[in-house]
Amino acid sequence: MKKEGRIDHESIGHVGEVLTEAQKNKGLLIHSLQSIQKNHNYLPEDELKSLSENLRIPLSEIYSTATFFKQFYFTPRGRNVACVCTGTACHVRGAGEILDALKIEFKIGEGETTEDGSLTLETVGCVGCCGLAPVLTVNEEIVGEVEDEKLEKLVDQIRGDNGGQDEEA
Repeated sequence: MKKEGRIDHESIGHVGEVLTEAQKNKGLLIHSLQSIQKNHNYLPEDELKSLSENLRIPLSEIYSTATFFKQFYFTPRGRNVACVCTGTACHVRGAGEILDALKIEFKIGEGETTEDGSLTLETVGCVGCCGLAPVLTVNEEIVGEVEDEKLEKLVDQIRGDNGGQDEEA
């Protein structure tokens, strides 16, 4: 059985006999951070403090680990995350215009989230789909050869996911 802050040796096999409690707890850190972020869509400070107490790992070490990885966020993110590729092929084929259109349409800047939480807008250096340029991802789904009509459909799709709120007139 797992006790608060402790791991059952049987669940991790022979390795459990070799590792110290502190090493076992550190081994749970990344998985715990991923779980917290999955539940909250970011890493709330109170959850990190609780994790620090439960795993007996200093809060500074938890922050050090979480800030090392780009996948962890410390502020709430939108229900949808649009990430515009700004690599060379995408740039040449109009990624800047796509980014600008999304900024204007949703009234946010790069790295920001809309007030209603419907969208977080980001950029990435390269998605790796240069033949489909310009490319963006929406919730990690790749959307290639983005032109005006396709962008309008994406905007409508994102606006349609308003968390049950009525759309503004």
